[in-house]
Amino acid sequence: MADTYKIVRMYFNNDIPKRTIATRLSLEEAQAHCRDPETSSRTCRKPAGVRRTRKLGAWFDGYTKE
Repeated sequence: MADTYKIVRMYFNNDIPKRTIATRLSLEEAQAHCRDPETSSRTCRKPAGVRRTRKLGAWFDGYTKE
């Protein structure tokens, strides 16, 4: 059986818990997600990401093996 990965949103403010965004992804899917500029407060431009950054501070999406 192939390994699966999950996307986890992490915040630089340690008071905000990590949040699982997606599960059961292939390595290629997880890497593609994390390459998207909208998956980091530093590079996002869409309104939802900008609002999240304003409300919660710096964040990024990463992946880990399930």
